[in-house]
Amino acid sequence: MFNEALYVTDPHTVKVTDPLFSHYVELIGTVVIPYQWEILNDRVEGAVQSHCLENFRIAAGLSKGGYYGQVFQDTDLYKWLEALAFCLMRGQASPFEAVGDEAIAIIEQAQLPDGYLHTYHILGRIEERWTNLLEAHELYSAGHLIEAAVAYHQATGKDRLLNVAIRFADLICSTFGPGEQQIHGYPGHEEIELALIKLHRHTGERRYLDTARYFLDTRGTEPNYFTAEVERRGGKGIYHEFGDYDLSYSQAHMRPVEQREGEGHAVRALYLYSAMADLAEETGDDAYRSACEALYQNIAERRMYITGSVGSSGFLERFTVDYDLPNDRNYSESCASVALMMFASRMARLTGEAHYHDTVERALFNTVLAGISADGLHYFYVNPLEVWPPACRSHTSMAHVKATRQQWFDVACCPTNIARTLANLGHYIYATDSAGVVINQLIASQVEVKSGEGACLLSIEVPQPSRTVVVVRASRDLDVAVRVPWYADEPTFEEDGAIVDVSLSNGYAHLSLKGGVPIEINLHVQPQWMTAHPQVRADQGRIALQYGPFVYCLEEVDNGAKLGSIAIAKNEAVSVVDRLHTLPGNLEVLGYQAQRMGGSESGPLYQKAELSTQETTVHAVPYCLWGNRETGEMLVFQHLGTI
Repeated sequence: MFNEALYVTDPHTVKVTDPLFSHYVELIGTVVIPYQWEILNDRVEGAVQSHCLENFRIAAGLSKGGYYGQVFQDTDLYKWLEALAFCLMRGQASPFEAVGDEAIAIIEQAQLPDGYLHTYHILGRIEERWTNLLEAHELYSAGHLIEAAVAYHQATGKDRLLNVAIRFADLICSTFGPGEQQIHGYPGHEEIELALIKLHRHTGERRYLDTARYFLDTRGTEPNYFTAEVERRGGKGIYHEFGDYDLSYSQAHMRPVEQREGEGHAVRALYLYSAMADLAEETGDDAYRSACEALYQNIAERRMYITGSVGSSGFLERFTVDYDLPNDRNYSESCASVALMMFASRMARLTGEAHYHDTVERALFNTVLAGISADGLHYFYVNPLEVWPPACRSHTSMAHVKATRQQWFDVACCPTNIARTLANLGHYIYATDSAGVVINQLIASQVEVKSGEGACLLSIEVPQPSRTVVVVRASRDLDVAVRVPWYADEPTFEEDGAIVDVSLSNGYAHLSLKGGVPIEINLHVQPQWMTAHPQVRADQGRIALQYGPFVYCLEEVDNGAKLGSIAIAKNEAVSVVDRLHTLPGNLEVLGYQAQRMGGSESGPLYQKAELSTQETTVHAVPYCLWGNRETGEMLVFQHLGTI
């Protein structure tokens, strides 16, 4: 349990100095916030229409027209405001505070007198509110409103959006619950649960925690609410793909506290599990804690990609079965990796175990960064581990896979989710407990630490992108716990040129820093060949390359086409041969020898096996930066052994 009464890492003072991550963090405030504002106002030529701000303006009576977009279109603005709030905390994007205030005024004007706020229903469907919890996303949208409101209040001290959120939250608390006049339901897309717990922590009001618990305790009970709701609607709904509804898709097939496998839509699932972890921490509920531990283990050990992405099915963005992890047609939504970071970081906070942040790191350093281009103006929704551009065609089973990042999407949850995550990066780097400060991510940065003994500046320096060496120092004496990542090889700790012994527990190295005296941690990181579990059929006979937290991939721009024809030896030596000088972070390019399979290009489709091989030098680059140079093939898992 973390005791912020003793130590506080001030989020307003976090400064990310890491060459890689500082690029993206600064980009959010200088490029992404302005760009996404233009997108939300439909002022970017060639981009998919959003209509998000216009929906609010129409609902507020400031414009004329009808609703356009997905049922959850409101959340694009809410997540943008949350990202803006995190930027403002660090002194970024200050010119946009007035823009944010303007947007909040429109949101406030769109809210109905009883607190209800969902433009999809306000604009012509108000009589249908709360009648389609399965699909309509009212509670999901309310959750993102609450998260944005809390962040904006913390950043600016202004309570206008917070009051809007409280009015809606109070309506939700009175509308849902066990009473005879209340609705005994829960959301089709989870999010409100974790948001209500956040609002409880921010305001101290118990009713928000109680309603969050009601949603969690009631979900999946019998008689099943969703089954009855579909019957009441006569099977009519919003999305045709939900005609034959699978309750596990929305984790409503059994009570959450009894669930032990990651099921259904990956983002919904991980938002649910995040709320469960919050509830377990807030109330000390061991049953929810046990469920969270089992769910995390199932996902991390059986249903997660090496890049920290989840949700392998291209149909309905969902989990399937253990070890079903195809590389070329997986979904791996960017939002799902954000949600995985949310869940894993909460599990670390709940248990005090560092290994959960290994998963946060895996998702952050690979899939989440891959989801945004180096210029901040293009995004991946889907994150495969193998791409052959000609096959990524519309109206086929591969239509969801894109070989290039897109300006925007019809369903635009990912760009704003990535923005709010990177804008709030300090939250994943630092935490506090009763003994001192915890460093969970090895990202060069600094933060002001406050305690009863006064304030001090804590900094992390990371000279190499691979995280081989980490230097930690504080301006005065301070106890610090540093996560030792899984890829560290017999780490050593040095102070004033001498090796020192440190205490290791729960995956953390416990350091007693002397004011102004750095401790250098040498993790002895080397490039490593990785294999998947033997039951991952897509990766049988294949290996992948990892260097520190970075998963590496091959790109056509470096190695030519037909990347699948390349085979490598299991113990092939790997070395740093160059750097990606034109991309963020100046990350290392790794090189090694391999063989390329050849054959007749003019022969029939199938022929007698008369293959030739030739030696070739292969260059691999970090997966997080793929697709930033030229469009072409990409490959993570490579064939093992001589073909």
